[in-house]
Amino acid sequence: MTSGKQQVDAYIAAAPAKARPMLRTLRRIVRTSAPRAEERLSYKMPYYAWHGRLAYFAAFQHHVSFYVMGRVKTTLAKELKPYRTTAATLRFPFGTRIPVALMTRVVKGRLRELEEGRRKP
Repeated sequence: MTSGKQQVDAYIAAAPAKARPMLRTLRRIVRTSAPRAEERLSYKMPYYAWHGRLAYFAAFQHHVSFYVMGRVKTTLAKELKPYRTTAATLRFPFGTRIPVALMTRVVKGRLRELEEGRRKP
């Protein structure tokens, strides 16, 4: 059986060449911000879990998307607006720079939400 890391490695390797650096950046952001999150594939996309759904990302024909749930997308709504396509989807066309500091804040904010939810009785 392959590990989650191996599955995500294979996903990135199979993605369009223009997507790979962007996917690696998103992966690094999530793994650095949430080092204890479980990495695996879900819905055929890289998925990170930590006391619930932390984040997903995926490659498409002309862009990569990052999927985030929870209140953090409301908290950071103004900053995320240029990248939003739906309530939970952020889209980065090929060739654009991933806003590392903003995405780090998104992941850490979602992580805090999940940890707070775990502590509630």
